[in-house]
Amino acid sequence: MATGKELELLFLHALPFDGSMWTAQQQLLPGPSYTPTLYPFGHSIEAWAAAALNIVKGDRFIAIGCSVGGSCALELAAIAPHRVAALVLIGTKAGHRPDPALHASALHTIQDEGMEEAWKVFWAPLFSRSAESRVIDDGRQIMRRQSPLDVACGITVFHTRPSRDQLLQTFPGPVIVVTGADDVAPGVEVSKAQAASAPRGRLRIVPKCGHYVPLERPENLNSILEEVIAACS
Repeated sequence: MATGKELELLFLHALPFDGSMWTAQQQLLPGPSYTPTLYPFGHSIEAWAAAALNIVKGDRFIAIGCSVGGSCALELAAIAPHRVAALVLIGTKAGHRPDPALHASALHTIQDEGMEEAWKVFWAPLFSRSAESRVIDDGRQIMRRQSPLDVACGITVFHTRPSRDQLLQTFPGPVIVVTGADDVAPGVEVSKAQAASAPRGRLRIVPKCGHYVPLERPENLNSILEEVIAACS
């Protein structure tokens, strides 16, 4: 049980994965690290954030999120800024402009054509071209463990999330924006602008890496996180 003053880590996964995408990051602290699977928490990013916040036992934690998990981390910073010691946003776009056609297309693909087709269309292309086939296959295996209904829920959460770009400009803690050099969603330029907009923002670009840094370059991410932990401890 945490004392309330210990620093903790909360990892928030990307689509179409679950908390197991953070396997390589779970030993960074001697204290608690949490890797919840978000789909059961509800159908909105606000519900995900509220449920994730209830999981964390201590008073201070670093919120680490990839893609829609980063959006959840931003929502945590909105509702509990006094508890979020730092934000680590990986492949995350804080601003959001709804795209109903893309939302509908993603749901249609899953429901009518299946998860494997959705993988080919939406998620496999987000890996770097230099990613090892083993890494991509590991991600595909995680995807296969998810139900279509859960992933469809995640897609809806992603497409209905609020825009939180203004939050970056006011959040008082460190904001570490991490992007793969080969990421196309949101990509290096958007990530650079987000880091610049935060009072304590920093940009970290991971070479030869796409959208899913925890899976593609876990050793690089661990080095970044160790720096953040040291700064917050």
